[in-house]
Amino acid sequence: MAKICKAVFLDRDGVINESVVKDGKPYPPADPKDVRIYEDVPSALARLKERGFLLIVVTNQPDVARGRQTKENVELIHSRMRAELPLDDVFTCFHDNADQCDCRKPKPGLMLRAAKQYGIDLKQSYLAGDRWRDIDAGANAGCKTILIERDYDEQAPNTVPDARVTSLSEAADWILSQLS
Repeated sequence: MAKICKAVFLDRDGVINESVVKDGKPYPPADPKDVRIYEDVPSALARLKERGFLLIVVTNQPDVARGRQTKENVELIHSRMRAELPLDDVFTCFHDNADQCDCRKPKPGLMLRAAKQYGIDLKQSYLAGDRWRDIDAGANAGCKTILIERDYDEQAPNTVPDARVTSLSEAADWILSQLS
């Protein structure tokens, strides 16, 4: 019988690395050299990894579809993150809303693909995100959700998150406290 895996799905910008905030709205760093990984992220990820979680980034990068970013630059950012952090995989949506894809959060397509590829039990898994789209995507996939509060000027999630915290370290504490 195949082993059932559990995962922590992580949004990228605002969770793993600092977003560039302009007028209360978060934006991704434009270049790999501009990426600033939050100080608590390596230890938080290590603690989750020690407890058997797959660590999978699920990120919307619509600036590629909008012509403001290249797919190559996004992949360079992901390569750097994978080299520095214990990430198992990165799933990226390069589309914009008008594309009507199934992978752009709040739709759950990225998590569903990861679950199929890795044999992940979504009900035993978590999503940590800093925006409404993340929380709604996690809920749509059947995961428990943790909102990392960054005080952006945008709408609240349509789904109430299972927990609200201020850092990935606090999110890891909460996830680990849920294990029986």
